[in-house]
Amino acid sequence: MAHETATLAGYVASLKFENIPHEVRERAKALTLDFLGSAIRARRDAESTPSLLKMLQALALDGKGESTVFGDAKTWTPAVAALLNGALGHSLDFDDTHADSSLHASAPVVPAAFAVGEMVGASGRDVLTAIVAGYEVCCRLGNALDPTSHYARGFHPTATAGTYGAAAAAAKLFRLSKAQIIAAFGVSGSQAAGSLQFLVNGAWNKRYQVGAAAMNGVIAATLARNDFVGSSESVEGKHGLLVGYSDNGHPDKAVAGLGDVYETMKIGIKPYPSCRYTHAALDALIAMRREHNLTPDQIKRVEIGLHRNGITLTGDAATKRHPTSIVGGQFSMFFTGAVALDQGRFGWDDYQRLGDAAVDALADKFDVVQDDRLEVGRSHPFGARVSIVTNDGVHERLYADPSGEPNSFPDAQAMAQKFLTLARPVLNGRADQLADAILSLERFDRVAAATQLGRQ
Repeated sequence: MAHETATLAGYVASLKFENIPHEVRERAKALTLDFLGSAIRARRDAESTPSLLKMLQALALDGKGESTVFGDAKTWTPAVAALLNGALGHSLDFDDTHADSSLHASAPVVPAAFAVGEMVGASGRDVLTAIVAGYEVCCRLGNALDPTSHYARGFHPTATAGTYGAAAAAAKLFRLSKAQIIAAFGVSGSQAAGSLQFLVNGAWNKRYQVGAAAMNGVIAATLARNDFVGSSESVEGKHGLLVGYSDNGHPDKAVAGLGDVYETMKIGIKPYPSCRYTHAALDALIAMRREHNLTPDQIKRVEIGLHRNGITLTGDAATKRHPTSIVGGQFSMFFTGAVALDQGRFGWDDYQRLGDAAVDALADKFDVVQDDRLEVGRSHPFGARVSIVTNDGVHERLYADPSGEPNSFPDAQAMAQKFLTLARPVLNGRADQLADAILSLERFDRVAAATQLGRQ
């Protein structure tokens, strides 16, 4: 062990805005904007949102504060704002993905950064610095956990590693010392949680546990700010994160190249509102449908080859073939693939086709199998092999990576279009103002001047 907890804490404490490369700061702003689009639309559309709001009301946690929940007219206390923004931003399953760690970095980190940033009157520069610190901690711990092992143990890395990322972002804005950040990470180790059991029945746990990660990170950092003694060696210790949550932990990956290699630049954007493991196949299906002028009646069989993680999350025919809930659809290679092949696209509004007889009939022609070619010698697990059998023969494609990865990151126009498509139905003209503010966040002396544009 090489004192990974202390090394990460020291990095967070010493990180300065001016030392972050320009391209990393620009990427962090783009990722933040992308996340906020999902949060804003989910405030109106996600079917789990009313339950969250009723819970807060029942427990008298809906008291007025000064923190923004994007897409909401009310202001909230910081911890609750982090919870809601985290849950909302993850509800559409349209938020960014870090391929190596197989987690969604913005969902826990950005809500924590904005909640504490507004709380302490931070500048846009300070908040951007905190977001980068959170991304680096979150993604690196996801790498160190080994996502295949972590998933096999039944854990959701966005919620587990994400708690540490949220704590890092909050701690940075509180200007905590290295020792205090170690304590915050110690508390995070007791709060890191996130079960994959939601996959069985399409439950809403996934959304809530990511929001809870954002909130718990804020709580951990606030405790440390007030001299709470947290456990040491929370990452690498005898009962630490890498031992308790993985059978194949790699502590060295938590700190490899720290300060020189930015995991932030390896975060990809989702073109479809579904599990990232479905995306390469969706890219292929849409391209093949267009290239060969395919119609459902021509198709005899479709075989999708995925990495074993993709099978775990999206490929179990017994539970995934005909989903009845949005979460079930988000984690169904059968449903998403059938919709994409049927109409040549897949977007948020297409969950209206759950239970559609034509989609179910096409899904019956799909088989999802593990393809070892997507495991050996590949750096990312998100590829897919698609084979379509028609009356005219067999068409096959192998996509090593889905679109939206760093090597095909959308340009500024595409990023803005995705955000505005999601946010305008909720914020109307304020959506354009918010986009401009987030993409120039470093110019704001107080971040609240930017975030208030995200209120309905």
